[in-house]
Amino acid sequence: MKGHSGFSLLELIVVLVILGLLATVVGPRVTKWGAEGRRKVAMIQISQLRQGIEGFRLDVGRYPSTSEGLRALGEGSGIQRWDGPYLERVTVPKDPWKQEYQYRCPGEHGDYDLWSHGGDGVQGGDGENADITSWGEE
Repeated sequence: MKGHSGFSLLELIVVLVILGLLATVVGPRVTKWGAEGRRKVAMIQISQLRQGIEGFRLDVGRYPSTSEGLRALGEGSGIQRWDGPYLERVTVPKDPWKQEYQYRCPGEHGDYDLWSHGGDGVQGGDGENADITSWGEE
């Protein structure tokens, strides 16, 4: 068998089994890191939005109403004493799951409530699906 080189079927099967074992061990950890990263990004964005809301309050003398929403941080047309934008970008960012942040003023947990519904987009949940709130950080 001169001139024949390559892998035998047995060698290929052994390599595939090893790769499969690695994927089952490493895969869930990578997924967990991604979920935890998205939660941390949401908490950072909520913190930045809170800073913008406080800047709005200092200039205007009140928090944005529920109807004005977070848009008032970037667009202040018709709002007296508005001196924004109060965000780094004029547009309000979406949460890491591509959903709008929820805002209510007056709030049930403070002067205002700001939250994301997490990965599932509905209230409540556990893990990646748990809500991230402005009142839960304090």
